[in-house]
Amino acid sequence: QVPLVESGGGLVQAGGSLRLSCAASGRTFGGNAMGWFRQAPGKEREFVAAVSWSTGRTYYADSVKGRFTISRDNAKNTVYLQMTSLKPEDTAIYYCAARSLYSSDYTKYYNYWGQGTQVTVSS
Repeated sequence: QVPLVESGGGLVQAGGSLRLSCAASGRTFGGNAMGWFRQAPGKEREFVAAVSWSTGRTYYADSVKGRFTISRDNAKNTVYLQMTSLKPEDTAIYYCAARSLYSSDYTKYYNYWGQGTQVTVSS
């Protein structure tokens, strides 16, 4: 088990910025990747961004490319999601996720999940 603790959500106006953090607590994270997903009311959960824990290579959904940046701090077992130019359609619960197994598809196969943090973007 890899407990994931998220922080940083909140209410922001359109065009504003927020930074989410997710710490893999209790142990050194030795998995393959960490990422962020989101779920808006009435919609399915969707992939937002991911980072390879070993290489640092990043992956993004088309809807957030150029606006969101995912990064990692291996020493702190922490992943961040810097969100800029936020839009009302970015409103959702954002979930941190981690996975232990390798796959070339960084949008899938996450087996550890955080509790979620609400991000609300007002127009």
